[in-house]
Amino acid sequence: MNDFSELEDELKKLRPAQPSPILFERIEEALMDSRAGVSPARQPKRLPYNWLSLGFGLAAAAVLVLFAAISLERRQDPGKKIAQISPAPEARPVSPTRRDGSGVQGSSSSNRFIPAGATQVVYNTRDEGLQFARGSEQPLRRLRYQTHQTWQWRNPTTGASLRVSYPSEEVVLIPVSGQ
Repeated sequence: MNDFSELEDELKKLRPAQPSPILFERIEEALMDSRAGVSPARQPKRLPYNWLSLGFGLAAAAVLVLFAAISLERRQDPGKKIAQISPAPEARPVSPTRRDGSGVQGSSSSNRFIPAGATQVVYNTRDEGLQFARGSEQPLRRLRYQTHQTWQWRNPTTGASLRVSYPSEEVVLIPVSGQ
């Protein structure tokens, strides 16, 4: 315990040195210069904002966005239609009489629905990246399409129509070469 009290006495003897009067004079001069609007000579001037580098950065970002858009267009099959509507087939005229001449319409044409059209709308396309399929030596790009298909039928004699809609999902594997 005696060691600690000796150490404490030595620490109490240590006092900070008095600053020189020249230091106080320099501080006063610097404060007076800053109040007068004169910047100290030691402080470097602030550089103006470099607009040229900002312009080059924005131009580079625009080029990257352009290349990304072009690569996305190349990924999509140009011959593949996203949505299509098939035209309604023309109804064959129904003869008012039977072959036997009885004058009664045939029962085969009165309650008959014929295809009137089909629609397929792709509402979500996801690129799931590169994958190796079983037995494949090269990577395959996996694309997933979510679609909504609608089929329509129409009865030409009664004017009644029938429409069936259902969602579907398609997964396409595209071979990738050169990577």
